[in-house]
Amino acid sequence: MKFLTVLFLTALLGYAAPLYFPWWSFAVTSFVVAVAIHQKGGKAFLAGFLGLFLLWGVYALLLDNANDHILSVKVASLLPLGGSTAALIFMSAFIGGVVSGLAALTGGLARGLRAS
Repeated sequence: MKFLTVLFLTALLGYAAPLYFPWWSFAVTSFVVAVAIHQKGGKAFLAGFLGLFLLWGVYALLLDNANDHILSVKVASLLPLGGSTAALIFMSAFIGGVVSGLAALTGGLARGLRAS
């Protein structure tokens, strides 16, 4: 239950924070959630990773479908993705997930340091 709570909070705050702060503020919110709700390192990373991976993946897919894949086709052709919009969406979600996961891992480990 704690894992799902952290996953949901990470996704919710990861969506809300960049509306008012710089785009990278989702990493700060992932760190704060991991400090506030203690989990071991692996679970903290996984919750942070999945929370933002799912958020960015779904959000990018919705935006891509809303504009008929115009921008994503052009960007995917510039990158070594073979023009695949699905690969572009996956890579975007993966990068956001890794950043969030590492921030959550840092928060989980920092909480462990505070306790000792």
